[in-house]
Amino acid sequence: MDRPKRLLAGECPVDENANYRNTFWCNRDLIPIPPDRRTWTWQGFAGYWVICGINTTAWTAGSSLLSLGLSAQQAIGCVVGVALISALIAVLAGWPGSHLYLGFTVLSRASWGMRGGFWPVLNRIVTACVWMGIQAYWGGQAVKIILRAIIGPAFVNLRNTLPPSSNTDTASIISFFVFILQMPFRITFIMITATMFGMLGWAITPATKSGSALSWSALFGLQSISDWTRYARTANAALFGQFVTAPIFIVVTAVCGILITSGAASIYGEYIWNPFELLLTIQDHSLSPAARAGTFFAGLGFLTDQLALCQMLNGISTGMDMAALCPKWINIRRGCYILTLIAIAICPWNYVTNPGTFITVLSGWSVFLSPMTGIVVSDYFLVRRGEYHVGDLYLGDSRSAYWYTGGFNFRGFAAWSLGMAPLLPGFARAVQGISNDDGWDHLYQISYFYGFATSLTMYYIMYLVFPQERQRGSSPFVLEMHAETLSDEGVLTEPNVCSPQYA
Repeated sequence: MDRPKRLLAGECPVDENANYRNTFWCNRDLIPIPPDRRTWTWQGFAGYWVICGINTTAWTAGSSLLSLGLSAQQAIGCVVGVALISALIAVLAGWPGSHLYLGFTVLSRASWGMRGGFWPVLNRIVTACVWMGIQAYWGGQAVKIILRAIIGPAFVNLRNTLPPSSNTDTASIISFFVFILQMPFRITFIMITATMFGMLGWAITPATKSGSALSWSALFGLQSISDWTRYARTANAALFGQFVTAPIFIVVTAVCGILITSGAASIYGEYIWNPFELLLTIQDHSLSPAARAGTFFAGLGFLTDQLALCQMLNGISTGMDMAALCPKWINIRRGCYILTLIAIAICPWNYVTNPGTFITVLSGWSVFLSPMTGIVVSDYFLVRRGEYHVGDLYLGDSRSAYWYTGGFNFRGFAAWSLGMAPLLPGFARAVQGISNDDGWDHLYQISYFYGFATSLTMYYIMYLVFPQERQRGSSPFVLEMHAETLSDEGVLTEPNVCSPQYA
């Protein structure tokens, strides 16, 4: 089928003059990134972590625990510790991408099996859909702040036509859909940095240095880092951003969130952990020209930040995951469209109604996702020592070194279960609100680190006990071997499987 016919049939586009078609395992967004597309330098990765660090997730994760009783010293100490650990995990999780030029989606096929690899992909998609919804809703709150600053009392006092059970209001819904239709960003770093320090100056001027708190479960983006490091121009291009930029800006943002929330509490008499709610509270108390101007520019800064987060932490990685489900018909761009529709459908405002619910939901996902990150890291560093038969990651039959038993690797599923199952009692008790600080609850409180370390270790032990044929060794990816090829006459032929690799 020629290119115009493929496009009319709805298939994903392919490169000009390409001699392949998209298949069940392969399309342009899933193959190892070729040299001409490896364009990210250390400055690009530093900017990536600036945007990921200066965001409302780090802010709210810290300031939300002000309402749960932690002291300022406990909070800041926790922020620093988590930031340093997250930097180390970012390096480990991103290393395979910058050396094999493959993302988490394809790497999972080696550790879970060609068919089993769909399981972590589906888990990431579910997580990202909720995260996308939450970030988009907060983006809608930024739009709401801007509209209230521009329009004034007419929008502030807009009649709510939604029932209390909806957990939102008419103005928020209007603002949410305005945000969904926004265009991409260009000056995010400058605007969100100015916003954060501007609010800090406002908060500490009239306030005393009263207590604040932070604990953090915002390791959600670490699992996706290999989806970006695969575009690195050099193998070590991402290290500066991961080791230096990430922990610095995560800590600075969280501490600013703590100080601003604490300072605002001395003004309004309560801890307002959500920065959008804080700006709305300012508008509720005053619509003076100064208040309207200040909240307008602050809302604009948060708007650009939310646009960046939706694209960087959710859109690209989830688009790649969805492409893995049906590569012939879904690429990253189409996956992003599907993600956005699902994010709207889940009614994300139900997840941000109070700090307890917010933290429980975020921590709950780490129960399932952290063991998956540990497995991929263990597979690369301990089991295979960086040696992969890359071409086999696109072969969906018994010829692949990663076919295992019917396409499933029992070692991956066993290691994941051992890292995840002990966390379920604490997770269930947290969701039900019946935690009583016993052993299960303590284990759940360190769910990300327990799941990561346990599954990493058990996966390696599984391979020591049950070694795999062709466990190590490397072979290249040859595109024509793993996709339907086109002859010079344009007639489809079967893939070539007579390479010496398989002889």
